[in-house]
Amino acid sequence: MLKFFAALRQPLLARQLANASWMTKAVAILIGSLVLAASAQIQVPMYPVPMTMQTYAVLIIGALGGRVIGVGAIAAYLLEGAMGLPVFAGGASTAAFFGPTAGFLIGFLISGALAAFAAERGLLRGWVSAIAALTVAHLAVFIPGVLWLSTFVGFEKAIAVGFVPFIAGTVLKTGLAVLTVRKADAR
Repeated sequence: MLKFFAALRQPLLARQLANASWMTKAVAILIGSLVLAASAQIQVPMYPVPMTMQTYAVLIIGALGGRVIGVGAIAAYLLEGAMGLPVFAGGASTAAFFGPTAGFLIGFLISGALAAFAAERGLLRGWVSAIAALTVAHLAVFIPGVLWLSTFVGFEKAIAVGFVPFIAGTVLKTGLAVLTVRKADAR
């Protein structure tokens, strides 16, 4: 009986793939990384940090995939970029780890892990707790992002160009992520 309730707490994709082969899990991780790479290409060009759909993708991949699939997909995405594949916004790759956006890339991993944690604890089942948890997970992208960006432009300007212009998009993408996760994981 305890095993049944533990399984209910797992995120949707994680639940479906719990007993899958390692090959199936690897394919799911690859697909998640490709979804994230595609979301990087949906962008509003801004300097020095473009606005993309990546944070929305990070939230749903983390929330639905859980620790293994979700966080694995985000890590695979970062590894693909580190290996030189043009998966980051604007077709960037390895150089992005040394530029002003590197902190945001690292923030994706933190954000996805927080979304997975929230899902695995059942925090995405209620509207209020889902909004709160995914908002915290989304905002987590900005902590390493703004801190790293500040080494290039100073802290005040990093807040002005690396956080403030993204507030409306953060609210919108977090709302979309809550709706997506609640709909996808409805029982």
